[in-house]
Amino acid sequence: MLNPRIERRSSYKMDMCHGPMLAKIILYALPVMFTGILQLLFNAADMVVVGQFCGSNSVGAVGATGALIGLMVNLFTGLSVGAGVNVAVNVGANDDGAAHETVHTAIPTAFISGLMLSAIGICFSRQFLKWMGTPENVIGLSALYMRIYFCGMTQSMLYNYGAAILRAVGDTRRPLIFLTVAGVLNVLLNLLFVTVFRMDVAGVALATAISQTLAAVLVLAALARRDDCCRLVFGKMKIRRKPLLRIIAVGLPAGIQGSLFGISNVIIQSSVNSFGSVVLAGSSAAGNVESFVFISMNAFHHAGMNFVGQNYGARLYKRIGRIRLICLGCVTAVGIVMGWTIFFFARPLLSIYLADSPEAIEYGVVRMTYICLPYCLNGLHDVMTGIIRGMGRSTGPMLISIFGICVTRIAWVSTIFRLPAFHNMRFLFMTYPISWLITFLMLTVCYELIMRRMKRQGDEAVVTAEA
Repeated sequence: MLNPRIERRSSYKMDMCHGPMLAKIILYALPVMFTGILQLLFNAADMVVVGQFCGSNSVGAVGATGALIGLMVNLFTGLSVGAGVNVAVNVGANDDGAAHETVHTAIPTAFISGLMLSAIGICFSRQFLKWMGTPENVIGLSALYMRIYFCGMTQSMLYNYGAAILRAVGDTRRPLIFLTVAGVLNVLLNLLFVTVFRMDVAGVALATAISQTLAAVLVLAALARRDDCCRLVFGKMKIRRKPLLRIIAVGLPAGIQGSLFGISNVIIQSSVNSFGSVVLAGSSAAGNVESFVFISMNAFHHAGMNFVGQNYGARLYKRIGRIRLICLGCVTAVGIVMGWTIFFFARPLLSIYLADSPEAIEYGVVRMTYICLPYCLNGLHDVMTGIIRGMGRSTGPMLISIFGICVTRIAWVSTIFRLPAFHNMRFLFMTYPISWLITFLMLTVCYELIMRRMKRQGDEAVVTAEA
């Protein structure tokens, strides 16, 4: 009979390289989905509390920071993708030494990344918001929110890197548990700081920073208690050259891609800002609601990336095509069901955030028409990006995204949107589904070219029999 302690620890792993995949991918994705939803609830709780107790200006102030925070954070969180992919490939290849070195390089990299982000965010938030054309009646609150938010960035980086390592070996349940605990703390602190101490946006930012600290402590403790090659020994943490280069090879293009997404979103956010604070509040609330659909679809990006990573490391290349089809089918179903459901309930959902502004609610509905209904297209290109990254190829998705997402959106805003007949919210948001479709088609071509190259190089000869 197995030791209960060993049985319990084995439940924090998943065999991604053998047996049927549909059930395993769904079981893997569901905790990732719920974890992402809890992360979004951090921001949602911020906006709901300030919307109910402080008004639509405070909602706009918090919402105006989203694209800018994403732009600043994505470059460094991309490196966590590189850490996770490399751990998955090492585990699939049974290279425990390489996995151990990757873990002990990733965590100090996360710490340094967080310190750098904190310094940049605290010093330059207000100037960045000015460059974005943030309305004068909210810029002070937005800058205050960002400065306090970035005080928790080191903790956020440590959680993201640690969670990426856990997911690489199939442990998706404990990041969910940790975010649940931190999320409850975040909501309680929001209410305390805003309703009792009257701290407005400063209170919700402080609550987020504290809850991120708890999540980071929990995920690092989980890594320290593992009994496999991913166990974290604090005394062995050191940035080693080879693991760092491997992390950068996958993670830097992913981070650049995320930052370029951020640039295009900042440009669109600036265009939204130009319509005034009421439109900004409606768009911010709608964007927060839509994020729940995206994060649910994004779970299959992580599933595809780590399943492909382990099978690529194990040289089980034939399974990669089936992983791709399963993840594309799942993300399409989730995108259609959730996107259309949220659109159907758009007004009551937006009223949670915008209790004092019916006009802002209507602007939010306009945004959701062009984003929620075709949202599955976003999931499709996101899954394809994960599949290709799982094979250790991250530069291709980055270059494709530069053109498909960033160039398309910037060109649209700079040309069509500037024409008087098309200078409205509908044509601004129309650029989202167009850019998603273009990017998905280009990524599909990229995937097919990679698979053909693998066949030409004789990789099929090393494919082992599957269970």
